[in-house]
Amino acid sequence: MAISDVGLPGEVPWKKMSAEDLENQYCPSQWVVRLGAEEALRTYSQIGIEGTGCFPWATRESALDCPLWNGELSFRSYVGTVTSVSLCSKDESAFMVDPLTAQGVAVVIVAYDIAPKGTLDQMVDQVTRSVAFVQTRYPSNGGIYLCGHSAGAHLAAMMLLANWTKHGVTPNLKGFFLVSGVFDLEPIMYTSQNIALQLTLEDAQRNSPQLKVAQAQPVDPTCRVLVVVGQFDSPEFHRQSWEFYQVLSAQTLCQGEWKASFEQLHDVDHFEIVENLTQKDNVLTQIILKTIFQ
Repeated sequence: MAISDVGLPGEVPWKKMSAEDLENQYCPSQWVVRLGAEEALRTYSQIGIEGTGCFPWATRESALDCPLWNGELSFRSYVGTVTSVSLCSKDESAFMVDPLTAQGVAVVIVAYDIAPKGTLDQMVDQVTRSVAFVQTRYPSNGGIYLCGHSAGAHLAAMMLLANWTKHGVTPNLKGFFLVSGVFDLEPIMYTSQNIALQLTLEDAQRNSPQLKVAQAQPVDPTCRVLVVVGQFDSPEFHRQSWEFYQVLSAQTLCQGEWKASFEQLHDVDHFEIVENLTQKDNVLTQIILKTIFQ
């Protein structure tokens, strides 16, 4: 399918790109600034290994080349009062635990089926059911915060659209941290990511929070949504994050529905933005903790 076949010039930037340029836009390893692409991926994975004793290379295989819809789900449970859900890969998110556990945070990690074993609809359903499970298991929590990076940010954002009634429980959602995410999936259809995902246009539109969130109602009107992107993320990741924030912000102004904010973190790329969560004094770490415990 040619990119030029879908839309007219002037609509959105990605539709004017060559196939090669679009591929690079959605391959984060091509935008690292301090390491080569392979070294950046190796370093990113190694941090996860050191934190967990696991070996993500043995299970992740070539998916690391452009790590978007490949991974697992980890839950962070804040002991006594707060539960936070983080959507990164299981092994690679474990390294972020220490600065949080130092503040009394317990962490539970749950896997979901990645593509091609699981379809995107199945991933969204599994994450939805996992959030519902945490609420059911810990009904007296003081708030559930969802934190996702890259594809995880997309899955976290999809929880803004969830129909909790059919799950028989309404999670106590208090905040979302959406880090370097993708919120309109149509461009992904024209990249190598779609070899595994096999998205149709209908699939992409159904699973694009960018297109659906304007009709969504927050579970809690005080729920905060922070959209974050790294300075050295690709232009498409910047566009995706900014435009999703704009949709949320417009809703806030018109209807008071979401408490949305936007942050561009200085001097970090797609991988460093989460690697730095190992540091208790990191800007994003402090934003997360401040939001949760304010």
